[in-house]
Amino acid sequence: MAHPKRRQSSTRRDKRRTHYKAAVPSLTTDPTTGEMHLRHRAHWSDGKLYYRGRVVLEKEIEEESED
Repeated sequence: MAHPKRRQSSTRRDKRRTHYKAAVPSLTTDPTTGEMHLRHRAHWSDGKLYYRGRVVLEKEIEEESED
């Protein structure tokens, strides 16, 4: 069985176990659309993909051909 040459501090152990784990995902409001979304994630609104208040991608609209 492996054994450490030096003992690690209890503070270091406690940090690894509990302190830095997020319990609830943080939400924010987009400045352009006013919609709630997860922080640091892009989100869709009205067929457009927004990130940090700017349009990143637009969904193509398929036109139906009338025969």
